Amino acid sequence: MVTVLSGDDKGKKGKVAKVMPKRGLAVVEGVNMKKKHRRANREGKRGQVIDIALPIRVSKLAISGGNK
Repeated sequence: MVTVLSGDDKGKKGKVAKVMPKRGLAVVEGVNMKKKHRRANREGKRGQVIDIALPIRVSKLAISGGNK
């Protein structure tokens, strides 16, 4: 579990889903969520709005307790 130290999601806690060490980024579940609009790929199907978690700088994260 990590805690966000700064930014719009300050104080939120989440589980690390992915780490990109060369770029200094991490994807945390439930943090830095953005909406992505998907176009209908076939006729008759509807488009969608999907919530996706974008990467956040590792320097803005702190390891918090809860190693369960």
